[in-house]
Amino acid sequence: MKIFRSFNEARNIINPVVTTGSFDGVHIGHKTILNRLRMLAEKYKGESVLITFDPHPRKVLYPDTAGKDLKLINSQEEKLDLLEKAGLDNVIIVEFTREFSKVTSEQFVRDFLHGILHAKVVVAGFNHHFGFNKEGDYKQLWDWQGRYHFEAEEIPEQEVYHETVSSTRIRQAISEGYIQRANAYLDHYYIIKGKPLKYQIEGTDLLTSLVKIPLTEECKILPSPGIYAVSIDSEVGTSKGMTIILGRQDQQSEVLVHIF
Repeated sequence: MKIFRSFNEARNIINPVVTTGSFDGVHIGHKTILNRLRMLAEKYKGESVLITFDPHPRKVLYPDTAGKDLKLINSQEEKLDLLEKAGLDNVIIVEFTREFSKVTSEQFVRDFLHGILHAKVVVAGFNHHFGFNKEGDYKQLWDWQGRYHFEAEEIPEQEVYHETVSSTRIRQAISEGYIQRANAYLDHYYIIKGKPLKYQIEGTDLLTSLVKIPLTEECKILPSPGIYAVSIDSEVGTSKGMTIILGRQDQQSEVLVHIF
C-alpha cells in the first residue's frame, strides 16, 4: 500500500477508484466500501484510493466541544495496518485544517477528485457527507458525474445486532467494556499496539509486559477499568494472556499485560 501526504504526491495513480472518510476503526462498514473499491479497481484496471484526514476533523472544528474529549479507536499506525490488510492500494492523508474545512463540496470534487486525481469512480457510504458544513452527499456526486467525468456509487448501511454500524457506536461499546460487541462491529479484534517492556515478577513464573500507549492529541480509546482476556501478537508468535485496565482514561498511558 502506498501512503501519500498530499494530493500532489498522488497525481500518477492509474484510474483511481476513490472514497473519502476518517475510517476510524476500519470497521465492517468500512470494509464493505474497501471491498467494493477493490472490485471496481479490478474492473477498470485501476487502483483503489482512500482519502482520509489527520487530525480528526472534530478535533479541528470543535476543539472545545465534540472534539475536546474525542478518543479514537485506532492510532494512525494501527489504522494504516488495517487498511493494508484490507487490500487498499493507496491512502492519501490530508492535513485537516480550518482553511481546508472551508473547501466546498464542489470545490473538493472539481479541484481534487477530478482536477488532480482524475477519479474514475467515486464510492460513498450511505450517510457520507463532505465539504464545507457537510453540504456534499451522494446525491451531489450523482448529479456531478457527467460534469466531472466519473461514476458515482453508494454503499448501503451495514447492520450488526440490528443496529447500524458506526465508529461512534464502537467507541461507546469499547468505553463501556463491551469488547465482544465492539469486535462484532469491527469484524476484527479491537487492538492496542505498542512496544512492550518485559520483566519477570520476582518469585513467580509469570511474564509481564508493560505496553506504553503514547498520550497524543488524538488519544486512543481504552476499555473501562477491568480485566480482559487478550491475544498478544509479537515477532515470536501469538500468546494468550490478560490485561488489566486501571483508572480513568485521562489518567492512563500504560496497559499492563500478563502473558500466560
